Amino acid sequence: FPVTISDLVFSGHAMIAENGVLLKENKQLIDSDYILTSHVDVEKLRADRCKHTTFKQTQRAYYKSIKLIPSLVDIKNEFPLEYPLYRKPFVPINMHLRDNRCQEIIAMQVAGLTKRLKHTASPTVLIGVSGGLDSTLALLVCVQAFDNLHKDRRGIIAVTMPGFGTSNRTYDNALTLIRELGVTLKVIDIKKSCYQHFEDIEHDVSTHDITYENTQARERTKLLMNLANKHNGFVIGTGDLSELALGWCTYNGDHMSMYGVNSSIPKTLIKYLVRYVADTMEGTTSAILNDIIDTPISPELIPADADGNIKQKTEDLVGPYELHD
Repeated sequence: FPVTISDLVFSGHAMIAENGVLLKENKQLIDSDYILTSHVDVEKLRADRCKHTTFKQTQRAYYKSIKLIPSLVDIKNEFPLEYPLYRKPFVPINMHLRDNRCQEIIAMQVAGLTKRLKHTASPTVLIGVSGGLDSTLALLVCVQAFDNLHKDRRGIIAVTMPGFGTSNRTYDNALTLIRELGVTLKVIDIKKSCYQHFEDIEHDVSTHDITYENTQARERTKLLMNLANKHNGFVIGTGDLSELALGWCTYNGDHMSMYGVNSSIPKTLIKYLVRYVADTMEGTTSAILNDIIDTPISPELIPADADGNIKQKTEDLVGPYELHD
Protein backbone atom coordinates (compact mmCIF):
# COMPACT_ATOMS: atom_id res chain seq x y z
CA PHE A 1 0.00 0.00 0.00
CA PRO A 2 1.26 3.55 -0.68
CA VAL A 3 3.08 5.00 2.26
CA THR A 4 4.57 8.49 2.34
CA ILE A 5 7.66 8.95 4.49
CA SER A 6 9.28 12.34 4.10
CA ASP A 7 9.88 12.78 0.35
CA LEU A 8 9.62 9.06 -0.50
CA VAL A 9 6.49 7.50 -2.05
CA PHE A 10 6.12 3.73 -2.19
CA SER A 11 3.95 2.96 -5.16
CA GLY A 12 2.40 -0.33 -4.10
CA HIS A 13 3.16 -1.92 -7.47
CA ALA A 14 1.17 -5.17 -7.62
CA MET A 15 1.78 -8.05 -10.03
CA ILE A 16 0.63 -11.62 -10.67
CA ALA A 17 3.03 -13.80 -12.68
CA GLU A 18 2.97 -17.41 -13.82
CA ASN A 19 6.36 -19.03 -14.25
CA GLY A 20 7.98 -15.76 -15.32
CA VAL A 21 5.07 -14.62 -17.49
CA LEU A 22 3.35 -11.47 -16.25
CA LEU A 23 -0.39 -12.10 -16.18
CA LYS A 24 -1.61 -8.92 -14.56
CA GLU A 25 -0.37 -5.75 -12.86
CA ASN A 26 -1.95 -2.57 -11.61
CA LYS A 27 -1.82 0.09 -14.28
CA GLN A 28 -1.12 3.12 -12.11
CA LEU A 29 1.67 3.62 -9.62
CA ILE A 30 -0.73 5.06 -7.09
CA ASP A 31 -4.24 3.67 -7.16
CA SER A 32 -7.10 3.17 -4.79
CA ASP A 33 -7.46 -0.55 -5.52
CA TYR A 34 -4.45 -2.77 -4.87
CA ILE A 35 -6.17 -6.12 -5.02
CA LEU A 36 -5.53 -8.03 -8.23
CA THR A 37 -7.22 -11.24 -9.31
CA SER A 38 -6.18 -13.56 -12.10
CA HIS A 39 -6.51 -17.16 -13.15
CA VAL A 40 -3.31 -19.19 -12.94
CA ASP A 41 -2.82 -22.47 -14.82
CA VAL A 42 -1.78 -24.64 -11.88
CA GLU A 43 -1.67 -27.81 -14.01
CA LYS A 44 0.79 -26.12 -16.34
CA LEU A 45 3.01 -25.17 -13.40
CA ARG A 46 2.79 -28.71 -12.01
CA ALA A 47 3.80 -30.14 -15.40
CA ASP A 48 6.76 -27.74 -15.59
CA ARG A 49 7.91 -28.81 -12.14
CA CYS A 50 7.76 -32.47 -13.16
CA LYS A 51 9.87 -31.83 -16.27
CA HIS A 52 12.46 -29.42 -14.88
CA THR A 53 14.54 -30.63 -11.93
CA THR A 54 15.73 -27.12 -11.06
CA PHE A 55 12.50 -26.58 -9.13
CA LYS A 56 13.50 -29.26 -6.60
CA GLN A 57 16.98 -27.82 -6.29
CA THR A 58 15.55 -24.36 -5.66
CA GLN A 59 13.10 -25.72 -3.10
CA ARG A 60 15.89 -27.35 -1.10
CA ALA A 61 17.96 -24.18 -1.16
CA TYR A 62 15.37 -21.53 -0.45
CA TYR A 63 12.17 -23.05 0.94
CA LYS A 64 13.09 -22.46 4.59
CA SER A 65 13.53 -18.73 4.00
CA ILE A 66 10.10 -18.23 2.40
CA LYS A 67 7.71 -16.27 4.62
CA LEU A 68 4.00 -17.05 4.26
CA ILE A 69 1.69 -14.17 5.10
CA PRO A 70 -1.97 -15.13 5.54
CA SER A 71 -4.42 -12.91 3.66
CA LEU A 72 -7.72 -11.82 5.10
CA VAL A 73 -8.95 -10.43 1.77
CA ASP A 74 -12.39 -11.73 0.82
CA ILE A 75 -12.19 -12.66 -2.88
CA LYS A 76 -15.36 -13.56 -4.72
CA ASN A 77 -15.57 -17.14 -5.87
CA GLU A 78 -16.72 -16.22 -9.36
CA PHE A 79 -15.22 -13.64 -11.68
CA PRO A 80 -14.74 -13.50 -15.48
CA LEU A 81 -11.93 -15.51 -17.07
CA GLU A 82 -9.01 -13.13 -17.56
CA TYR A 83 -6.32 -15.68 -18.36
CA PRO A 84 -4.54 -14.68 -21.60
CA LEU A 85 -5.59 -17.08 -24.34
CA TYR A 86 -4.16 -16.42 -27.80
CA ARG A 87 -5.66 -17.63 -31.04
CA LYS A 88 -2.16 -18.17 -32.45
CA PRO A 89 0.08 -19.05 -29.50
CA PHE A 90 3.14 -19.62 -31.71
CA VAL A 91 2.84 -16.22 -33.40
CA PRO A 92 3.66 -13.15 -31.27
CA ILE A 93 1.07 -10.39 -31.52
CA ASN A 94 3.70 -7.67 -31.33
CA MET A 95 5.16 -7.09 -34.82
CA HIS A 96 8.68 -6.42 -33.55
CA LEU A 97 8.68 -9.61 -31.48
CA ARG A 98 7.18 -11.50 -34.41
CA ASP A 99 9.95 -10.41 -36.76
CA ASN A 100 12.58 -11.32 -34.18
CA ARG A 101 10.97 -14.71 -33.65
CA CYS A 102 10.83 -15.40 -37.40
CA GLN A 103 14.43 -14.34 -37.88
CA GLU A 104 15.57 -16.58 -35.04
CA ILE A 105 13.62 -19.64 -36.22
CA ILE A 106 14.85 -19.38 -39.80
CA ALA A 107 18.40 -18.93 -38.50
CA MET A 108 18.03 -22.17 -36.50
CA GLN A 109 16.68 -24.02 -39.53
CA VAL A 110 19.57 -22.79 -41.65
CA ALA A 111 22.12 -23.63 -38.95
CA GLY A 112 20.82 -27.20 -38.66
CA LEU A 113 20.91 -27.79 -42.41
CA THR A 114 24.32 -26.13 -42.71
CA LYS A 115 25.70 -28.53 -40.10
CA ARG A 116 24.24 -31.50 -41.96
CA LEU A 117 25.72 -30.35 -45.27
CA LYS A 118 29.14 -29.97 -43.67
CA HIS A 119 28.94 -33.35 -41.94
CA THR A 120 27.86 -35.29 -45.02
CA ALA A 121 29.89 -33.25 -47.52
CA SER A 122 26.97 -33.71 -49.91
CA PRO A 123 27.29 -31.65 -53.09
CA THR A 124 23.51 -31.55 -53.63
CA VAL A 125 20.15 -31.61 -51.91
CA LEU A 126 16.86 -32.68 -53.49
CA ILE A 127 13.60 -30.98 -52.63
CA GLY A 128 10.10 -31.34 -54.01
CA VAL A 129 8.60 -27.92 -54.64
CA SER A 130 4.83 -27.80 -55.04
CA GLY A 131 4.15 -24.08 -54.89
CA GLY A 132 2.73 -24.46 -51.38
CA LEU A 133 3.84 -22.95 -48.07
CA ASP A 134 5.86 -25.82 -46.63
CA SER A 135 8.04 -26.55 -49.64
CA THR A 136 8.53 -22.82 -50.19
CA LEU A 137 9.94 -22.32 -46.69
CA ALA A 138 12.13 -25.41 -47.01
CA LEU A 139 13.51 -24.14 -50.32
CA LEU A 140 14.27 -20.73 -48.81
CA VAL A 141 16.15 -22.43 -45.97
CA CYS A 142 18.16 -24.48 -48.48
CA VAL A 143 19.13 -21.34 -50.37
CA GLN A 144 20.34 -19.57 -47.22
CA ALA A 145 22.30 -22.64 -46.09
CA PHE A 146 24.06 -22.92 -49.45
CA ASP A 147 24.81 -19.19 -49.41
CA ASN A 148 26.30 -19.47 -45.91
CA LEU A 149 28.61 -22.23 -47.14
CA HIS A 150 29.43 -20.30 -50.33
CA LYS A 151 28.11 -23.24 -52.34
CA ASP A 152 26.64 -22.88 -55.82
CA ARG A 153 22.85 -22.68 -55.58
CA ARG A 154 22.64 -24.99 -58.58
CA GLY A 155 23.47 -27.77 -56.11
CA ILE A 156 19.89 -27.40 -54.88
CA ILE A 157 17.82 -29.56 -57.21
CA ALA A 158 14.22 -28.38 -56.94
CA VAL A 159 11.85 -30.90 -58.47
CA THR A 160 8.29 -29.97 -59.24
CA MET A 161 6.10 -32.98 -60.01
CA PRO A 162 2.68 -32.03 -61.36
CA GLY A 163 -0.01 -34.63 -60.83
CA PHE A 164 -3.76 -34.99 -61.22
CA GLY A 165 -4.62 -32.23 -58.77
CA THR A 166 -1.89 -29.69 -59.52
CA SER A 167 -3.45 -26.29 -60.17
CA ASN A 168 -2.15 -23.73 -62.65
CA ARG A 169 -1.53 -21.28 -59.81
CA THR A 170 0.73 -23.51 -57.70
CA TYR A 171 2.54 -24.93 -60.73
CA ASP A 172 3.36 -21.48 -62.13
CA ASN A 173 4.40 -20.20 -58.69
CA ALA A 174 6.71 -23.16 -58.18
CA LEU A 175 8.41 -22.67 -61.54
CA THR A 176 8.81 -18.91 -61.10
CA LEU A 177 10.16 -19.18 -57.55
CA ILE A 178 12.71 -21.84 -58.52
CA ARG A 179 13.96 -19.75 -61.42
CA GLU A 180 14.08 -16.55 -59.38
CA LEU A 181 16.18 -18.20 -56.68
CA GLY A 182 18.67 -19.54 -59.21
CA VAL A 183 18.51 -23.19 -58.17
CA THR A 184 18.37 -26.18 -60.51
CA LEU A 185 14.87 -26.82 -61.89
CA LYS A 186 13.63 -30.26 -62.78
CA VAL A 187 10.06 -30.92 -63.93
CA ILE A 188 8.72 -34.49 -63.83
CA ASP A 189 5.08 -35.11 -64.71
CA ILE A 190 3.99 -38.08 -62.58
CA LYS A 191 0.67 -38.78 -64.28
CA LYS A 192 2.04 -41.33 -66.76
CA SER A 193 3.78 -43.40 -64.07
CA CYS A 194 0.68 -43.21 -61.85
CA TYR A 195 -1.49 -44.50 -64.68
CA GLN A 196 0.88 -47.44 -65.06
CA HIS A 197 0.69 -48.12 -61.34
CA PHE A 198 -3.12 -48.02 -61.38
CA GLU A 199 -3.05 -50.57 -64.18
CA ASP A 200 -0.62 -52.77 -62.25
CA ILE A 201 -2.77 -52.83 -59.10
CA GLU A 202 -6.04 -52.86 -61.04
CA HIS A 203 -7.36 -49.60 -59.67
CA ASP A 204 -10.04 -47.61 -61.47
CA VAL A 205 -8.51 -44.22 -62.28
CA SER A 206 -11.91 -42.56 -62.00
CA THR A 207 -12.16 -43.59 -58.32
CA HIS A 208 -10.60 -40.69 -56.42
CA ASP A 209 -10.10 -42.47 -53.11
CA ILE A 210 -7.14 -42.80 -50.74
CA THR A 211 -5.37 -45.17 -53.15
CA TYR A 212 -5.66 -42.57 -55.90
CA GLU A 213 -4.25 -39.85 -53.64
CA ASN A 214 -1.45 -41.81 -51.96
CA THR A 215 -0.20 -43.24 -55.25
CA GLN A 216 0.80 -39.71 -56.26
CA ALA A 217 2.48 -38.90 -52.93
CA ARG A 218 4.48 -42.13 -52.98
CA GLU A 219 5.50 -41.65 -56.60
CA ARG A 220 6.91 -38.24 -55.76
CA THR A 221 8.88 -39.54 -52.79
CA LYS A 222 10.28 -42.42 -54.84
CA LEU A 223 11.50 -40.01 -57.50
CA LEU A 224 13.16 -37.72 -54.95
CA MET A 225 14.89 -40.60 -53.17
CA ASN A 226 16.23 -42.08 -56.39
CA LEU A 227 17.37 -38.69 -57.68
CA ALA A 228 19.18 -38.16 -54.38
CA ASN A 229 21.06 -41.40 -54.93
CA LYS A 230 21.86 -40.41 -58.49
CA HIS A 231 23.21 -36.98 -57.56
CA ASN A 232 24.96 -38.06 -54.34
CA GLY A 233 22.69 -35.86 -52.24
CA PHE A 234 19.89 -36.15 -49.70
CA VAL A 235 16.19 -35.34 -49.68
CA ILE A 236 14.97 -32.30 -47.77
CA GLY A 237 11.66 -32.98 -46.02
CA THR A 238 9.04 -30.25 -46.22
CA GLY A 239 6.33 -31.55 -43.84
CA ASP A 240 5.55 -29.39 -40.81
CA LEU A 241 4.80 -30.21 -37.17
CA SER A 242 1.03 -29.85 -37.56
CA GLU A 243 0.89 -32.36 -40.41
CA LEU A 244 3.09 -34.83 -38.54
CA ALA A 245 1.04 -34.49 -35.35
CA LEU A 246 -2.22 -35.06 -37.24
CA GLY A 247 -0.80 -37.81 -39.45
CA TRP A 248 -1.84 -35.66 -42.42
CA CYS A 249 0.81 -37.14 -44.67
CA THR A 250 1.30 -40.32 -46.68
CA TYR A 251 3.02 -43.22 -44.96
CA ASN A 252 5.99 -44.29 -47.07
CA GLY A 253 5.41 -41.08 -48.97
CA ASP A 254 5.90 -37.45 -47.99
CA HIS A 255 6.33 -38.40 -44.31
CA MET A 256 9.79 -39.67 -45.29
CA SER A 257 12.92 -37.63 -45.96
CA MET A 258 16.59 -37.55 -45.06
CA TYR A 259 16.41 -34.20 -43.26
CA GLY A 260 13.15 -32.41 -42.40
CA VAL A 261 13.75 -28.69 -41.91
CA ASN A 262 10.12 -27.89 -41.01
CA SER A 263 9.40 -30.80 -38.68
CA SER A 264 9.25 -28.71 -35.48
CA ILE A 265 7.32 -25.74 -36.87
CA PRO A 266 3.49 -25.58 -36.69
CA LYS A 267 1.54 -24.69 -39.80
CA THR A 268 0.22 -21.37 -38.47
CA LEU A 269 3.79 -20.16 -38.01
CA ILE A 270 4.99 -21.30 -41.47
CA LYS A 271 2.92 -18.59 -43.15
CA TYR A 272 4.52 -15.83 -41.06
CA LEU A 273 8.03 -17.17 -41.68
CA VAL A 274 7.47 -17.03 -45.44
CA ARG A 275 5.94 -13.54 -45.14
CA TYR A 276 8.98 -12.40 -43.13
CA VAL A 277 11.29 -13.51 -45.96
CA ALA A 278 8.98 -11.94 -48.56
CA ASP A 279 9.25 -8.60 -46.76
CA THR A 280 13.04 -8.71 -47.03
CA MET A 281 12.95 -9.27 -50.81
CA GLU A 282 11.87 -7.18 -53.76
CA GLY A 283 10.35 -7.60 -57.19
CA THR A 284 9.11 -10.88 -58.57
CA THR A 285 10.39 -13.06 -55.74
CA SER A 286 8.49 -11.06 -53.11
CA ALA A 287 5.33 -11.05 -55.25
CA ILE A 288 5.48 -14.83 -55.76
CA LEU A 289 6.03 -15.48 -52.05
CA ASN A 290 3.02 -13.34 -51.15
CA ASP A 291 0.86 -15.15 -53.69
CA ILE A 292 1.95 -18.50 -52.23
CA ILE A 293 0.92 -17.22 -48.79
CA ASP A 294 -2.53 -16.35 -50.15
CA THR A 295 -3.00 -19.73 -51.86
CA PRO A 296 -5.44 -22.13 -50.11
CA ILE A 297 -3.65 -24.97 -48.29
CA SER A 298 -4.10 -28.18 -50.26
CA PRO A 299 -2.32 -31.48 -50.97
CA GLU A 300 -3.62 -31.12 -54.54
CA LEU A 301 -4.24 -34.83 -55.04
CA ILE A 302 -7.77 -34.49 -56.44
CA PRO A 303 -8.27 -32.99 -59.94
CA ALA A 304 -8.77 -29.22 -60.06
CA ASP A 305 -12.02 -27.69 -61.25
CA ALA A 306 -12.80 -26.81 -64.85
CA ASP A 307 -10.92 -23.51 -64.55
CA GLY A 308 -7.80 -25.15 -63.13
CA ASN A 309 -8.41 -23.92 -59.59
CA ILE A 310 -7.81 -25.87 -56.37
CA LYS A 311 -10.83 -27.98 -55.42
CA GLN A 312 -9.37 -29.98 -52.50
CA LYS A 313 -8.71 -27.79 -49.44
CA THR A 314 -7.00 -29.26 -46.39
CA GLU A 315 -8.87 -27.30 -43.74
CA ASP A 316 -12.21 -28.40 -45.17
CA LEU A 317 -11.12 -31.96 -44.41
CA VAL A 318 -9.17 -31.81 -41.14
CA GLY A 319 -10.41 -28.55 -39.65
CA PRO A 320 -8.66 -25.22 -39.16
CA TYR A 321 -4.95 -25.33 -38.42
CA GLU A 322 -5.36 -22.51 -35.92
CA LEU A 323 -7.45 -24.85 -33.78
CA HIS A 324 -5.10 -27.83 -34.19
CA ASP A 325 -2.00 -25.79 -33.38
